Amino acid sequence: MTTTIKDVAARAGLSVMTVSRVLNGERHVSDQARDKVQEAIEALGYRRNVFARGLPGSRSFLIAMLIPEIIPDYVAEFQQGAVEQCRSAGYHLVVQPFDSRTGMAAQAVAAAVASLRPDGFLLIPPVSDDLAVLDTLDEAGVPYARLAPSVQPQRGASVAVDEVEAARAMTSALFELGHRRIGFIGGPPDHGASAWRLEGYRRALAECGLAADPQLIAPGDFLFATGEAGAEALLGLAEPPTAIFAGNDDMALGVMATAQRLGLSVPGDVSVAGFDGGEISTLTWPQLTTVRQPVQAMAAAAADAVIGMVDAGTMQGPARRLDFTLLLRASTAQAA
Repeated sequence: MTTTIKDVAARAGLSVMTVSRVLNGERHVSDQARDKVQEAIEALGYRRNVFARGLPGSRSFLIAMLIPEIIPDYVAEFQQGAVEQCRSAGYHLVVQPFDSRTGMAAQAVAAAVASLRPDGFLLIPPVSDDLAVLDTLDEAGVPYARLAPSVQPQRGASVAVDEVEAARAMTSALFELGHRRIGFIGGPPDHGASAWRLEGYRRALAECGLAADPQLIAPGDFLFATGEAGAEALLGLAEPPTAIFAGNDDMALGVMATAQRLGLSVPGDVSVAGFDGGEISTLTWPQLTTVRQPVQAMAAAAADAVIGMVDAGTMQGPARRLDFTLLLRASTAQAA
């Protein structure tokens, strides 16, 4: 097996951050620490990856970010917030598209580090939960900030909202409108948000004294087409839901399209709610009820955190939690 910077740190009895500083030739590292790292390197036969940082002390003033080829609404909003924050700090955001279906995010990150030598990385789901990606950046000594991480959240910096509570609040709002059969369309299994939003939905039902009916939960992947498919399955039930809470806005718009195709009124026959609250939620009629995540503010916080880590020469950053807002619009109404 390939020896990693973590192995060197473990043998030397030092942190990965300290080993990274030694490898990068940075100042403010004791001679004793340098000696320990050198001894560990020799004992383990460690050879640094070809994509590790370049000349000691050099900066590219680039922050990199991977985005999927099919860009959900929230990704575009996140990118805008990150661009503005990077620009204000004298950095440039470099966006690298990749095919998320290949499962090769770590290779894409390694290639970006090798070719661009970015000072930091911004990671959005599901890449933010890809441990191979985190290992790649740790080994390269490149700081990173993660949006809504659900695994090993202590690594790097992170920015999130309480998605369980947000989904619980939206489901409860539908209950307060008189809905007792509330459908839910979930997200892909590799997104932590999928589990959080489903948990919030189930928690609200329990608090309202409603049993969770498996027939009222449809699978999805955060894309418009699965919103359509999920709605067709739910609205085709012998006793269909009077409200459908889709796991994101793209799927919620798919629900509305299917309802229209089936000759159903929104919200007269079925209320529809989504999650994310981007611009797309205002571009349909009726406008979409949704959970508003402050995505641009989250992006700015993530970019600020990673730039601060670069300045401080550290791989560990803050964990920030921002507030969400329920936007109750015309796509939901009192149950008939």
